[in-house]
Amino acid sequence: MSAIIEVNNLGKKYLIGEKERYLALRDKLAHPIKALKNTRSSEVFWALSDISFSVEKGEVLGIIGKNGSGKSTLLKILSKITPPTTGEVCLRGRVGSLLEVGTGFHPELTGRENIYLSGSILGMRKKEIDKKFEEIVNFSGVEAFLDTPIKRYSSGMSVRLGFAVAAHLEPEILLVDEVLAVGDAEFQKKCLGKMGEITKQGARTIIFISHNMAAINQLCDRVLLLENGHIKKNDTPESVVSEYLRDLTHQGGIWERTSSKTVAEDHFVKSVILQNSKKINTRVFFANESIRIQCCIVSKKQENIFLAVGIRDVLSNQIIHLNSKNQKEKLQTKAGKNMFQVEFENILSAGEYYVTVWIGDASFVTQDYVRDCISFSVDLSNLDTSYHFGSVIVPATWSMVHLD
Repeated sequence: MSAIIEVNNLGKKYLIGEKERYLALRDKLAHPIKALKNTRSSEVFWALSDISFSVEKGEVLGIIGKNGSGKSTLLKILSKITPPTTGEVCLRGRVGSLLEVGTGFHPELTGRENIYLSGSILGMRKKEIDKKFEEIVNFSGVEAFLDTPIKRYSSGMSVRLGFAVAAHLEPEILLVDEVLAVGDAEFQKKCLGKMGEITKQGARTIIFISHNMAAINQLCDRVLLLENGHIKKNDTPESVVSEYLRDLTHQGGIWERTSSKTVAEDHFVKSVILQNSKKINTRVFFANESIRIQCCIVSKKQENIFLAVGIRDVLSNQIIHLNSKNQKEKLQTKAGKNMFQVEFENILSAGEYYVTVWIGDASFVTQDYVRDCISFSVDLSNLDTSYHFGSVIVPATWSMVHLD
């Protein structure tokens, strides 16, 4: 029996600094002439290269990898949002995609109208949508706003309705990117529960991208590990997840500023180090471990400063905010290098996160701001369930050591 998804020698090339254009017919006709005029050289970047795999009907394939490894690009090609540069994709069935918040929705239409629009795009007849309509609405939890335009919805409401439509209208192939990080704990449980129900039935083929290793282990039959646009490993969830986490751990959890900081400010961030409860540098944290963030600050003078650390998830939701302003003892620098440390309990759910560091002087004037300087993963595979969401200020312990 032929596989329901076949990918052969797939590649996707981009020109760095140039936006991908979506051409009309007149552009296609004029393209050869324009190509002759445009002779300037551009740097080529292959987001995907020589990707080949197949997926059988009813199989759940997980795709994991660091950000920039090519996961979302692959799903966009499978969804026919963007064409491949080389190779081919064969899909034998209707495809439902949930790649971003509100995918396939029209902002001016109501929730009710978008359910029918999205269902039609998926190839469903009106009778099929009517049959599932009440179940979709109940699952999404947006009953009170069903006749409100989607543009008035929050991002959480949009993704709840989007997932409900994709999960209940039963396309043969369902593509799900890391959108389940949006929403509260209860809806996350419902989503994972629904996907678990779908996988047990074996009626649909699912490709699932996630940084939640517990969900990958629980739901998937097989996992692909992508690295720099190539398939590094294609094996069982346990084997692939173990290698992925091992690679992250070996990276050491250290960010260092590579360029010299020649600005007028009196303080700047030199490095950021992540450590676990055992004081080991790491980018993977498990349940019951504290997270220690060390910031090396270079200062020109002795001064009281304020240090803030923000942690966000893959969808830019601010999860944790740590601010030394809330501490009784002030942080004081000396001329030279100073190591500041903040430690807090790991209350995060499984997934990938990014650290941003801000320094302010005694008057709260910004001295340095380093956005997303380092990332880390939380793995809760040793727990049955653990969900913590919402931007919160958690109890933290600050300290400082003068290095020079």
